[in-house]
Amino acid sequence: MAEADTMTMTAPGAVPEGSQAAAILLMLLGEEEAAQLLGRLDPQEVQHLGGAMFGVADVSERQVNSVLDSFVVRARERTTIGFDSDQQIRGMMHKALGNERAESMLARITPPTRSNGLEALKWMDPRTIAALVENEHPQIVALVLAHLDPPIAADVLQLMPDEMQADLIQRVATLGPVTAEAIADLEELLLRPVAPAKSGGATKRGGTSEAAQIVNNTRKTAEQRIIKALQKLDKTLARSIEDEMFVFDNLMALDDKSMGTLLRSVDSDILVVALKGADERLKTKMFGCMSSRAAQSIQDAIADKGPMRLAEVQEAQKDMLGTARRMAAEGTINLGGKDDDYV
Repeated sequence: MAEADTMTMTAPGAVPEGSQAAAILLMLLGEEEAAQLLGRLDPQEVQHLGGAMFGVADVSERQVNSVLDSFVVRARERTTIGFDSDQQIRGMMHKALGNERAESMLARITPPTRSNGLEALKWMDPRTIAALVENEHPQIVALVLAHLDPPIAADVLQLMPDEMQADLIQRVATLGPVTAEAIADLEELLLRPVAPAKSGGATKRGGTSEAAQIVNNTRKTAEQRIIKALQKLDKTLARSIEDEMFVFDNLMALDDKSMGTLLRSVDSDILVVALKGADERLKTKMFGCMSSRAAQSIQDAIADKGPMRLAEVQEAQKDMLGTARRMAAEGTINLGGKDDDYV
């Protein structure tokens, strides 16, 4: 639901739209029917729609009629071809092929269904999830983390013992395809009914990017401890995760003083190539931290370069990021971006 929707009517007599209109339709239903609809929504959608329902308590009869008219028009534009399509397709297959051959065919072509157990994770708070997995094998914990949104996964990670955190991030980063059997084990852990797992099925979760997002959402002290421990476990993997955590656009978070210090420490040839593919806002920020003469010189050099291979630009940006990370570790600059960077 759009974030722009407000919880209250924007003006008396205004025609309700978006979540307001959805809230009015839901309030017109019986409690049982409304509950069934709410049960199909994500937690964020339930929260947003719930707030909207409180905001339309004083809606007028004319506004209700306008919502109903809009709903009827939209409903007429929809077909019913997708409703209960699973049962319809199964019926066709069974009549055409017979029960045994139909089930064999359906097993190969039926799209995978969403996991009820994994969906339940969305409704749990980090402490509940941490308590649920605290005595499980680290690989199961890593699988859970990989299925959570990064901010929630970061909270769960920080509730686990310190000595486990780097190992868990390593496991998330190297998770790869997850078999149906592993998903079934996780479903059993979440105490939800599980259909027999079909052999051969696999889904892709984890990877360095997902691991980096989780670490990025931890507090600064936890991030530094995890990366330091991860370097002892696997230096190459630690560097890959660091590269994913801190990309060139993140330099926007530097204050002017730190940016100026960084720019004076980077070779001008590397800076010219790195800025060749940079976001315009980042270029403007960097030029603003130089003297007008130096900025004009770099701009002219960029224009003179002409087209360049993306790999060259990325290598120059990686070099500049390495300098920024080294200077931040030495305390020369402050990369910013974390609530606990300051005291």
